[in-house]
Amino acid sequence: MDGSTGSIETDGVVFDGCDTLPKLFRKRYVEEADKIAMREKHLGIWRSITWREYGETAKDIGLGLMSMGLQRGETVSILSETNKEWMFADLGAIGAGATSSGIYTTDSAKQLEYVVRDSETGFLFVENEEQLDKYLQVRDNVPSLRKVIIMDLEGLRDFTDPIAMTWDELIETGRRYGAEHPAAWDDRIDGSSQDDTAILVYTSGTTGPPKGAMISNKNVIFQMGTARTMLEFHEGDNQLAFLPLCHIAERGFSMFLSMAYKTVVNFAESPETFAENVREVSPHVFFAVPRVWEKFYSGFTIQIRDATAIGKTMYSWAIEIGKRIAEHKIRGTEPSAKDRMLYRLADLLVLRNVKTMIGLGKTRWAATGAAPISPDLIRWYMALGINMLEVYGQTENTGVATANTLIDFKVGTIGKAMSDTEVKISERGEILIKGDHVFKGYFNNPEKTAETVIDGWLHTGDVGSVDSEGYFKITDRIKDIIITAGGKNITPSEMENQLKFSPYIADAVIIGDKRKFLSCLVMIDEDNVVKFAQDSDVPFSNYASLCRSSKVQELISTEISKVNKDFARVEQIKAFRLIEQVLTPEDEELTPTMKLKRNLVGQKYKELIDSMYQAA
Repeated sequence: MDGSTGSIETDGVVFDGCDTLPKLFRKRYVEEADKIAMREKHLGIWRSITWREYGETAKDIGLGLMSMGLQRGETVSILSETNKEWMFADLGAIGAGATSSGIYTTDSAKQLEYVVRDSETGFLFVENEEQLDKYLQVRDNVPSLRKVIIMDLEGLRDFTDPIAMTWDELIETGRRYGAEHPAAWDDRIDGSSQDDTAILVYTSGTTGPPKGAMISNKNVIFQMGTARTMLEFHEGDNQLAFLPLCHIAERGFSMFLSMAYKTVVNFAESPETFAENVREVSPHVFFAVPRVWEKFYSGFTIQIRDATAIGKTMYSWAIEIGKRIAEHKIRGTEPSAKDRMLYRLADLLVLRNVKTMIGLGKTRWAATGAAPISPDLIRWYMALGINMLEVYGQTENTGVATANTLIDFKVGTIGKAMSDTEVKISERGEILIKGDHVFKGYFNNPEKTAETVIDGWLHTGDVGSVDSEGYFKITDRIKDIIITAGGKNITPSEMENQLKFSPYIADAVIIGDKRKFLSCLVMIDEDNVVKFAQDSDVPFSNYASLCRSSKVQELISTEISKVNKDFARVEQIKAFRLIEQVLTPEDEELTPTMKLKRNLVGQKYKELIDSMYQAA
């Protein structure tokens, strides 16, 4: 079955007259010099950074690296939280002809060693003392590394090391080199080609060691052009950057598309202040992973339970009207004049206040991707009046392959193939992708590359389907399909998504492969369950005792029972256990985008899982 659209052109991919990322970046900081490119919060005040400052800083960094012998095609790695320095270093390296590679700040020293060695990194940027310490633990095992650049010197004023230099020293070195070689920077940019590997993006390593996906200039430029066919950007739109820039989703949205469409990137101060920063910035366009959308929803759901009786009544009335209007939009029908009038009133009195509370009062559209999401959650945001668009893609196709758009969408699907993109379903049900956004391959790993890209088609590993209108839907990952002892094939993601719709469940993993029934490991939403415990006078001393509380167990059991009602008996969860520790991206069970690694969870919690079947 084939749901492909558009034609594929293999040559001459250009955006705004530029065929490579560094050429487009130069065009932006020259032509848009005095316009705002980004903002960061410093001492309580949002400070603006112009395209000129962006470009000049990146140029000085690139020239500084060149002065130390950086060669075209060499790898430069960045170990930092999402901030302006990350972007300066990234585009400085790419402009100098290097391949830029991001490393997650949650990675251990051992993981840092692996990525640096695998990518053959020559220069490493570290944000602060904490990240520098990781390098110092493995320095003898990374012989390719020639220089480490430290961004933030807090706690390191007296630190000296022949291999280390400060951020300011690098910039000053670059300025001197530029004065001595005035044509060097432009020569490097002019010499960039579409086939150059602009960035390396390491996979999360859920099925083995992380692999470095090589993303070319052509891949990036192609995605910039196709974005305009699915998403509406206005020059000067505010965005919020908060996910790791190592991840292709944030890199593409906050760096590449911001550059393409001249939007303004605002940096969240930290994960702890993220919700506050969203409210302060009130972004016009907003991309987030499902965990964020679930968190917004569950947080508001708990808040409304504490509202006054009239507040609860007003919200229930308004959201029901919002849902009716959303359903008309979903079906492509026109609401009655009465419903339109009621919706305007509901929006004025309630719904716009809810959007403002979340921080999305000015948001024209919001996008979700990188993991499955519950259709009911999308409907809730649409009921508020937020255009919620589900998109789909992978690192290996530079971010997006299919998308719902503002005028062409179907809830519960991942949308249609983007322009100049072919998407089809293979004989075994796998989603295959072809286009100029398909990556060059895995760095130094031709075997895995050959398994992943066959005759130009990217084999995604996702099982899916396509309907008669060309809308694609993901069933699950091939490797995640459960075959029970009775021979029943179960795709767990739909049930897991419904469970995560509960304000008390942060994540869930369905177990049952070669087992006689389905069970589930649950990670609770700590904030909401703690509030439930406090409101219900449930005594607890720590996270583990909270999870063991009979009332909390009953709470989660009730939430699971609600979901079970929507599934056939053989697909229902018969037993569950709570994971009795707070998991963060530093823990090996979670990916940096906060997804539980199914295989690792199955191994690490084997005894807990076995206990559910022994008790049956």
